[in-house]
Amino acid sequence: MKAASISDYRELARRRLPPFLFEYIDGGSYDEVTLRRNIDDLRTIALRQRVLRDVSAIDLSTELFGTKCAMPVALAPVGLAGMNARRGEVQAARAAAAAGVPFCLSTVSLCPIAEVRPAAGNKMWFQLYMVRDRGFMRSLLEQAEAAGIDVLLFTVDLPMPGARYRDFRSGLAGAPGPAGQLRRAWQAGTHPRWAYDVALRGKPLALGNLTATLGAKSGLQDFLGWLATNFDPSLTWDDLDWIRQHWKGRVVIKGILDPEDARQAAASGVDGIVVSNHGGRQLDGVISSVRALPPIADMVGDKLTVLADGGIRSGLDVVRMLALGAHGVLIGRAWVYALGGAGEAGVRHILALMRAEMSIAMALTGATKLADITRQSVQLV
Repeated sequence: MKAASISDYRELARRRLPPFLFEYIDGGSYDEVTLRRNIDDLRTIALRQRVLRDVSAIDLSTELFGTKCAMPVALAPVGLAGMNARRGEVQAARAAAAAGVPFCLSTVSLCPIAEVRPAAGNKMWFQLYMVRDRGFMRSLLEQAEAAGIDVLLFTVDLPMPGARYRDFRSGLAGAPGPAGQLRRAWQAGTHPRWAYDVALRGKPLALGNLTATLGAKSGLQDFLGWLATNFDPSLTWDDLDWIRQHWKGRVVIKGILDPEDARQAAASGVDGIVVSNHGGRQLDGVISSVRALPPIADMVGDKLTVLADGGIRSGLDVVRMLALGAHGVLIGRAWVYALGGAGEAGVRHILALMRAEMSIAMALTGATKLADITRQSVQLV
């Protein structure tokens, strides 16, 4: 199968990955209402076609947090992404660097900060969860700073993990000990290409940023146990002071879905926010990111940089998000589908697709630069 779109890469990933990995990427929480809304609501935003404009010189470039980017797209932090291809975060970071866009590494990545940093060039961000073990957090922040990373995405919508039914059905969760390991091993055995390329050639499969805490031979079961006991439900806005004490770079709050929270984020002095419902993986039934975006953008104005994620599957979706108030977007599942389906080449391809689709959308809406994309560029259907 030759992939021509992100949906094609989703199918390639479904075929090539063990079910416990694919369902982890593809699924959401509970009945996945919000997961579907993220995608469906974007489709209700119609682009407003305009003609007979001089669109011979289209410029997609922008600046995000002091760094010039070839287009307003960044690769979002995705946990366990490195298991979808051999040393997967490194491959994705190389693809992002080649496309001139940022790559954000997850706290729970397979590859550690030091391994990914050379591949990402000067456009690497880092994502942090607030957990009970503050010593662990300090260590990660020190590593990120030592690696020359300047942008921290602080994820705040995970005081406790949402229930993801697909993970129970696939065997990633709910099957502790030897039974769970055996089930996942059987799935890997039925996908020999993945087993050879990732499980054998891609070792170590330990979570790189957690090895000091969990041990060098830690596996999925260790991670799930750590996850269940270490997220901090006592987190408040006051904890931003702790972040500021230990991080001198830019701070972006990821997980804002309400205008009042956006207002408070702006008042707290952070550099940006990500309008996000965690890809529909946390509180099911909440509003989609694209519906939440306009009132949030109106609330904060130009006080901080507004990014958005959730359901973005094309360059057309990027233009829709920009028209409704985002300065840039994060893509998550899109790049992981491509990574799982075709490795670094797949990630390079979907970024090229997004660039081409953005250019076409801008040309046919009469925009030659990102500032031309406004709410007048779209309409609801």
